Amino acid sequence: MRVVAGQYGGRNLRTLDGKLTRPTGDKVRAAMFSMIGPFFEGGRVLDLYAGSGGLAIEAISRGMSSAVLVERDRKAQAIILDNIEMTKESNKFTLLKMDAKRSLKQLSGPFDLVFLDPPYAKETVQNDISGLDNLQVLSDQVVIVCETDASVELPVVIGAFELIRQKRYGISKVTIYKRGDHD
Repeated sequence: MRVVAGQYGGRNLRTLDGKLTRPTGDKVRAAMFSMIGPFFEGGRVLDLYAGSGGLAIEAISRGMSSAVLVERDRKAQAIILDNIEMTKESNKFTLLKMDAKRSLKQLSGPFDLVFLDPPYAKETVQNDISGLDNLQVLSDQVVIVCETDASVELPVVIGAFELIRQKRYGISKVTIYKRGDHD
């Protein structure tokens, strides 16, 4: 696996062996970023289920200013730290070594881009989006990118957020939410 584009483009990323994490492959990651606008002019990223850290690193590579990565698995945390080290800009990254639910009590926003790739998708995605919104840590223009198994059906509306785009890539599905006008 490697960083697809931007400042760190082409650099290799380490991933965890086994089934504990499911790293987003290069093709899906490239497609994901082309769906949300391939490059950015600053902003903060939150990756609530960081795995190897590839999504947050890709976002920083493409112009986001800083990232908070949340990961509870110790082996995955070590991989994330190695991958952050590869960027030579570790000051742009914060790793919270805990589960996503616990991290919600420690986050401070605003976040402009959020990645959700939880192990048990449907209920978790809905709860995470609602929880983040209730904490008021999401910017008004936040983009929330969810990666799930292709079989998972997420709702069109979750609280103040509307599904704006969805695409299937093999066994994965990418769903994007933005704040809606239905308040």
